[in-house]
Amino acid sequence: MTETLSIVVIETDRERALLIAESLREAGNFDVTVIPEVTGLARRISERNPDIVLIDMASPSRDMLEELTLASGPLERPVAMFVDRSDGALTKAAIEAGVSAYVVDGLRPARIKPVLDAAIARFHMVHRMRVELETTRRALEERKVIDRAKGVLMKARGIDEDAAYALLRKTAMDQGRRVAEVAQALVTAAGLLS
Repeated sequence: MTETLSIVVIETDRERALLIAESLREAGNFDVTVIPEVTGLARRISERNPDIVLIDMASPSRDMLEELTLASGPLERPVAMFVDRSDGALTKAAIEAGVSAYVVDGLRPARIKPVLDAAIARFHMVHRMRVELETTRRALEERKVIDRAKGVLMKARGIDEDAAYALLRKTAMDQGRRVAEVAQALVTAAGLLS
């Protein structure tokens, strides 16, 4: 790893926090910051803007899990959570909240680096899937608007579907806009006139 990876470690036990920080420094090129208390957590994490958040808890409650995962921005960065014990509901809640790695049976120094690598890889995979899903949704919505605009043109001008699309496309090129933008304007105008 050529660049330094910044990691925020959330751990209230001082000795355990020192062990984690030392293990991370031995495992790679990491800039480690320990946050020893959960009050003001969102602000502290936001100030640091780390590449990854590592949370170590003995037995998280659902409220604590929600607070920590929301504060650590699981949609913005990978979050690895180590717990001593858990149940199915908490595991599911953690994954649904966006935690990239949820490791039961505590944090052991030898496991830190592989778990962080897995959390980062999973985060990037899920992020790519979210982007692809959003792109697909947007394309589908644009397709629906374009189809409605073609219908408006076909009815108003008495032309076929290919000619309606060609007219939309030509108008978009003439105006330096996207076809979907021209189609949306046409559908909006048609809605106002009917």
